[in-house]
Amino acid sequence: MTSRKIVLLTLFLFLFGILPAQNVLQKANDFINSLSEEIKAKTLFSLEDTERLNMNYVPISREGATFHDFNEVQKKAALDLLRASLSEEGFRKSQEIMELEKVLRIIENNDADKMPDGRPRRDPLNYHFCIFGNPSKDQAWGWRFEGHHLSLNFTSTDGIISSATPTFFGTNPGIVRSTEYKGREVLRKEAQLGFSLLHSMTGEQLKTVIFTDVAPHDIVTTTKRKVGALESLGIPYTDLSQNQKKIFMELLDLYINNYEHGFAEEFRDKIHKAGIDRLKFAWAGSMQPGKGHYFRIQGPMLLIEYDNTQNDANHVHTVVRDLTNDYGEDVLKAHYEKDHK
Repeated sequence: MTSRKIVLLTLFLFLFGILPAQNVLQKANDFINSLSEEIKAKTLFSLEDTERLNMNYVPISREGATFHDFNEVQKKAALDLLRASLSEEGFRKSQEIMELEKVLRIIENNDADKMPDGRPRRDPLNYHFCIFGNPSKDQAWGWRFEGHHLSLNFTSTDGIISSATPTFFGTNPGIVRSTEYKGREVLRKEAQLGFSLLHSMTGEQLKTVIFTDVAPHDIVTTTKRKVGALESLGIPYTDLSQNQKKIFMELLDLYINNYEHGFAEEFRDKIHKAGIDRLKFAWAGSMQPGKGHYFRIQGPMLLIEYDNTQNDANHVHTVVRDLTNDYGEDVLKAHYEKDHK
C-alpha cells in the first residue's frame, strides 16, 4: 500500500470514529510538562491518594489546579486532555455546562455569594484538574476534571482509558429562560428520549415502569464511593416492543457515546456481555416536563440515573456508574495482580 493510500485510509478511519481522535497518554504528559512546579504541586497526586475517590458535583472548595492557575498554553493543554478523553459530543456538553455558570451569575445576581478564596461561587473558570499517578503505558494512573455539575473520572492501564466512571453531567438551568443563552438545553436529548420511551408504554406497562408518583430530590447514588445493592425496579428490556427497544438503545447509546471512541466501544461491549436483556427502565414522578421526574436504566453492572426535580424541575442531574469498575476498581485489581505475579 502506498503512503498516500495509508494517509487516506487513516483519515477515513478517523472521520468515521474507528480510530481514537487523540492520544490520552500523550496529552496527559503534554499537560504535565506545560505546568510550573508550583502548579504541579496543586495538580499531581499519587494513585492511592484518597482524593481520587472524592467525587462531588456542587460548588465547593476542591483540590487541583483550575483555569485561574493556567496561562494560555497550559489551558490549551488541559482542554486537549479533556477533549482526548471524551467524544466531541461529550466535550461539547462539558464546555456548555461550564458556560452555564455565567448564566447563574446573572440570574442569581448575588455578588456576595463567594467561595472561601474570595472568588464568585458561580465561576466558569473554577474547574479543577487532578492527575493521579505517573501517566505511562506501563503504570496505572488516573485523572479527574471536576467542578459545579461536572465530575469526570478516568483510570488508565496499558496506556488507554480502562475506566471512565463515575461520570456526572448536570445543568442548572436545565432550560435557559433568559440571557444571551436563552433556549439552551445542554441535556435536551436525554430528556427527550426518556419521555419518548415513557410515552410509548401501554397502560399495563406503565404499572411496572413507574415505581412512585414522587421523584427523588436527587440521583439516588449521589456522591457515594461505591453503589450498594439497589432494588431492581422497572420494566425489563425483554418486555419492550421493537419500537420501544429501539428508543431504549438510543437512550443507552446517548450516554455511552459521551466517551472517547475506543473506551465507548469497550464499555458498550461490556454492557452487552453482561446482558442487554437484563437491563430495566424505571420512572418516578411526573409523566410530563415541568414537574419533578426521574428515570434510570439499571442492570447487573450498569446504572444510569437522570433526575430533574430541583428549581421547579429545571435543574438536571445525571450520572453513569459501572457497578463493577467505578474508579477503575476492577481493572486496577487485575493490573496489580498481574504485576505481583
